[in-house]
Amino acid sequence: LGFYSTIPTRNHNLIPALPISRTFFYNSTRMREIPLFPLNTVLFPGMPLHLHIFEERYKTMITHCIAQDGLLGIVLIHQGQESLGPLPKPYPVGTLGRIVEREVLPDGRMNITVLGIERFRIHSIHSGLLPYLTGSVETSPIELPNMLQVHRHSRELALSVRRYLTGLNQAHIETMDFSQFSLPDDPINLVFMAASLLQLPPEEKQPILETGKLCDMMSTVERLYRRENELLPRLYTTEETSASRVAWLN
Repeated sequence: LGFYSTIPTRNHNLIPALPISRTFFYNSTRMREIPLFPLNTVLFPGMPLHLHIFEERYKTMITHCIAQDGLLGIVLIHQGQESLGPLPKPYPVGTLGRIVEREVLPDGRMNITVLGIERFRIHSIHSGLLPYLTGSVETSPIELPNMLQVHRHSRELALSVRRYLTGLNQAHIETMDFSQFSLPDDPINLVFMAASLLQLPPEEKQPILETGKLCDMMSTVERLYRRENELLPRLYTTEETSASRVAWLN
């Protein structure tokens, strides 16, 4: 994890959130100018992202965002580094987010929560006038095909996600109790949550965000879950074998 990694949710300076609805995902496109926050992570619509802000340029950006509409673009870094260096070059597709929570620490650093709203494609990037990147972006709606087919795929995906979460616990990668965890019924929300839950490098998640059609997106995510679900039992068995050898040697 880099400096801008996830942090526990805090209840400080709550900011009213924009309502999230399916219209964000398939309505007509819209152009806007927004601040761009390049990170080593992919944010999906409808998902939260908890960040610790410590660099002056990004503290300035967050302050400017809060003073306006709270909107900014979360983009995966394509070239460059996340912090303490020249402004990096991002991938062309990112997610519009809104700051819904902010905690200002005594030394000026901030903890914020950003909620993903809709994805966008960058048309042009501007730098120089401000200490951070801004860009002219256009919303990038998802194409919705026959919803009967989508719902069939979503049932299969939900089963794969539950199997994966169980496997993470068994392999001791995650120690959370997923027994009461509920997945969304809406296929669009499901595929974005499923993509977020995958413990994969962000470079493998970026193509998911860039996929144009919902069916193609679900197929990609389902294929990744099948791969990971095949690997997890092997990891679990390997760890058990290693633990047994350690115990025997002791």
